[in-house]
Amino acid sequence: MSSAIGTEDLKIVGSRPLRPDGVDKVTGRARYGADVSLPGQLIGKVLRSPHPHARILAIDTSLALALPGVKAVVTRDDFPDMPDEYAAAGELTINYRDVTRNMMAREKVLYDGHPVAAVAAISESVAREALKLIKVDYQVLPHVIDVREAMRPDAPLLHEAQYTEGVSPKPDKPSNIAKRLEFSRGDVAAGFARAEVIVEREFNTQPVHQGYIEPQACLASTTEDGQVELWTSTQGHFMFRAQCAKLLQMEVSRIRVTPTEIGGGFGGKNNIYNEPLAIVLSRKSHRPVKMVMSREEVFRATGPTSGGNVKVRLGATKDGRITAAFAELNFQAGAYPGSSVAPASMCAFTRYDLDNVRVIGHDVTCNRPKVAAYRAPGAPIAAFAVESAIDELAGKLAIDPIEFRLKNAAREGTQTYYGPKLGTIGYVETLEAARAHPHYRAPLGPDQGRGVATGFWFNIGGETSATVNINEDGTVALMHGTLDVAGGSRAAMAMMVAEELGIPFEQVRPIVGDTAVLGFNFITAGSRGTFAGGMACVTAARQAIDRLRTRVAAIREVPVEAVIWKDGQARPAEGSAIRFEPMSLAQIARLAGKTGGTIAGHAEINAQGAGPGFGTHIVDVAVDRETGAIRVLRYTAVQDVGRAIHPAYVEGQLQGGVAQGIGWALNEEYVYGADGVLQNPGFLDYRIPVASDLPYIDTVLVEVPNPNHPYGVRGCGEVPIIAPLAAIANAVSHALGIRLCDLPLSPPRVARAIADRPA
Repeated sequence: MSSAIGTEDLKIVGSRPLRPDGVDKVTGRARYGADVSLPGQLIGKVLRSPHPHARILAIDTSLALALPGVKAVVTRDDFPDMPDEYAAAGELTINYRDVTRNMMAREKVLYDGHPVAAVAAISESVAREALKLIKVDYQVLPHVIDVREAMRPDAPLLHEAQYTEGVSPKPDKPSNIAKRLEFSRGDVAAGFARAEVIVEREFNTQPVHQGYIEPQACLASTTEDGQVELWTSTQGHFMFRAQCAKLLQMEVSRIRVTPTEIGGGFGGKNNIYNEPLAIVLSRKSHRPVKMVMSREEVFRATGPTSGGNVKVRLGATKDGRITAAFAELNFQAGAYPGSSVAPASMCAFTRYDLDNVRVIGHDVTCNRPKVAAYRAPGAPIAAFAVESAIDELAGKLAIDPIEFRLKNAAREGTQTYYGPKLGTIGYVETLEAARAHPHYRAPLGPDQGRGVATGFWFNIGGETSATVNINEDGTVALMHGTLDVAGGSRAAMAMMVAEELGIPFEQVRPIVGDTAVLGFNFITAGSRGTFAGGMACVTAARQAIDRLRTRVAAIREVPVEAVIWKDGQARPAEGSAIRFEPMSLAQIARLAGKTGGTIAGHAEINAQGAGPGFGTHIVDVAVDRETGAIRVLRYTAVQDVGRAIHPAYVEGQLQGGVAQGIGWALNEEYVYGADGVLQNPGFLDYRIPVASDLPYIDTVLVEVPNPNHPYGVRGCGEVPIIAPLAAIANAVSHALGIRLCDLPLSPPRVARAIADRPA
């Protein structure tokens, strides 16, 4: 794949056409998970644990099975047990043994909302009545919710056979600390010895949910000969197929997964929940089974991101050079191991060129739902702590916060502490653009503060496939397997294919293929969609162009080398002595049946070379000193996006990430009672930002093309959520003169900090 094409050569990439799926979505014609139905379908519902921690002694489903209208019931006995076996699922790793136990509790329930049984009935009301008839005998056990408490040696133990990995020699006692990891570079002790100013702080964040509007929904139909069709709202239909096949011990070819439109995911729809239940209920009942979670079920039983406890220590010389950096990250994994502590640890200091770094991470189980990915998993938590400490260190040194970051900024060739050297990046450019922005010098009023913070995310590639079919009228059917999770990637794929073929954008019709019509595609996560999907689509388009040139060479009776493709036509190569009449795509397509048949291009690739993303954010806030309420007045997000294929959708990605980050910083958190039961499982009490909570979010797109992509793409969807937590906390700290280290910055917490401030 060639390096990035110059901007001067582009006609479609970089423009702002209407998205091809837009009309269906605004008119309600688009079909989401809950919109799919089949004749004779049953309704599936799940019985969930009312306890945060309890041993299951017995389950009696006889009364439920006897209820008229109930067609099937499943419990732990209907699913094979799984050994330890690990696999990638987006940015996080799963263990199939844990997945099967999270899908349906076996020996114990480990959180409020843990599935215990499921029924399929002729209506939702009958299904709900059946759940009431299932009798479960529990032995209630002590529970632990907070990550710091869970790490204590005397904490209630979730897994009796869990010994901390990454510790040598192996511990002689089980622990809730599932894993310890460490990254280091240089001599941290010597670095701190050289430091003239040191900042040391401890920070805490709470678990927050991705807040997607569409709950998880699926529909499964199992035939008598064991074939399964599954429709589901997912970020990775091939991954869901693989996981369902593994958990149910089926051949992958027997499961066909069709992804529906997705009403938000942000990493929260990387994991299976009801899908295997629906398949087995359908198998037992010989009817299709539809399962749609309620909002309460989404909060109680699907993965939020981790809550974190982070300790940071930074040292610097008086002229502003960081000499040493240390962080300890303790992350809640929920009921089963597998938090985002590893990527968070790798992201913690990567924005800076540091000689002496040490990062320790702990993955900690506790009686909460198993965590899932959430947009740059773990990075916002690490950045909240580190960027807050960076801000405080700059203040102690009396150095402008952007200037301080520029003095220590990572650049091309910087050696990271977790392994690779950084390639072509635009971090410095984002800092310079933020410094030059009018926002940075605008005056502030009383009780107002301005904060700055930065973010880094790796971005990934992975297995991807696409097909470009040339229709007989010269239009193009583009089929790709990367799901349009955040909105706009379909348009971006079509734009790159149109650019390659030299035809109008409107003549390319993109669709997402199911698992039976394309080769394997990795999950849409890690900001890989437009990068990897675009690379596959361009590869397929270029193969189609080669075949178009071959057809024209045969028609015109000239060598293939004498034919080039330009502006939607096959033309004589420049400088060639061979001349012939050019042929348009439509002309070639009309003759395809007489020249060899349908013309198409295919791509089955493993995309490599995803360029990392960096961003710099500026925010102004006003604080009401009486109530502690915070109002965000102005926000500017600057980000290196490689090249914006469709700038409007890239701007939307930045604005969406900022909006979620504002909610995370100010309002959002899971609230558990002393009984370990979730107290706010709905949008009334779990408060995500609404329009009145947000200012206009200004965006600045810095374009430092990724040389590993034909159009310079680097993922842009995850970086924008990383910086807001720290930027807002820094702004509030400047407004009040108080360093606040715990999120969310809710009015009671801020008011308490103001009241407790020493005179």
